[in-house]
Amino acid sequence: MKQEHKEYFASDKEFLAHEFKSKARIIDETMVEVVAPDGEVFSVLARIGIYTNEETRHYQLHIVEYVFDKNFSDDKELMTNNIWRDLLQNGVTFMGMSSGNKQAERTRIGNKIRQIRKEKGIEAKDLARLTNINAANLSRIEQGKYSVGLDILSKLASALGHHIDIVPNQM
Repeated sequence: MKQEHKEYFASDKEFLAHEFKSKARIIDETMVEVVAPDGEVFSVLARIGIYTNEETRHYQLHIVEYVFDKNFSDDKELMTNNIWRDLLQNGVTFMGMSSGNKQAERTRIGNKIRQIRKEKGIEAKDLARLTNINAANLSRIEQGKYSVGLDILSKLASALGHHIDIVPNQM
């Protein structure tokens, strides 16, 4: 089976010594939890916990961390698609993964941006031009598929006549 990480590291020893930003840990026989570089937590259905050999488990977890670091992106849809591919190509017994623990918040914010834009009668392409954001990325933001930073969020809010504020969660 092809192992892409070998292209970046001269040896397994060098690979295992490398510290990745993503951190993976075994939850049980079939579940691994990964904290991505931005702090978002993903659940990965991978049978790493079934290995009795500690060295094998450690190696497999390190591959998961490598794949998450390599594919990390604000475009979470693209990121998860690439992670799927790379885990399989790197020989991880992988069956699926969550969309991350921030998906609901991305969706809520995206829906709010779309709602305000529509209330103001602004076409998506016009808002994209006003904010100098690629129209496809604006669509991903509104769909909750793209994780936006403060600068982009601020541009969008300003163009819509709003500002960003810290507000308490609604119960």
